[in-house]
Amino acid sequence: MNLEQVFKNNESWIQHKLQVDPSYFDKMGKGQTPELLYIGCSDSRVTAEELMGATPGEVFVHRNIANMVISIDLNVMSVVNYAVDHLKVKHVIVCGHYGCGGVKAAMQSQDLGLLNPWLRNIRDVYRIHKTELNAIPDETERYDRLVELNVQEQCVNLIKTAAVQRGIKERGLEVHGWVFDIKTGKLKSLNINFEEILANIMEIYHLY
Repeated sequence: MNLEQVFKNNESWIQHKLQVDPSYFDKMGKGQTPELLYIGCSDSRVTAEELMGATPGEVFVHRNIANMVISIDLNVMSVVNYAVDHLKVKHVIVCGHYGCGGVKAAMQSQDLGLLNPWLRNIRDVYRIHKTELNAIPDETERYDRLVELNVQEQCVNLIKTAAVQRGIKERGLEVHGWVFDIKTGKLKSLNINFEEILANIMEIYHLY
């Protein structure tokens, strides 16, 4: 898609929205009250609002390579704090996807330059779950499982933050781990048991 086509598409989109609802953009200008914070991958095939059937204003979105929640990444931490403390979202979702290039790159013994520090966080997920992953003989299945375990660990990273802990305690904020299957278009909830995972370590991360 070239840039000229982008602007043509934008004009068509505006006309379509105004035909359906003449006050559409007036309403948009009054602010946002999303109930969901979606943290997903930057992959061009995975568009957050489209796969959920959401409309503008319903989902606050942050995307990066391999849907990571890293405590020293001020970008994602700022998004989380704003969404939880100011927008008062009810749900925080980490959504990975099968076929993730970032996760696959992290599985390779290769120097990827600037990407190394970022991908090391995924390699740490592999290290934590090495026994389970190495017991999977099929490489594709092992790759898919690492995608799921990476989502799980990023959800755990969310629960380690003060903002999310405060949201859970004060108003029942919920954290969810999902995976999107590019080949079928289906969303899959991992139904992660956070109480079991955090049972023996939460005292270390308790901030609120």
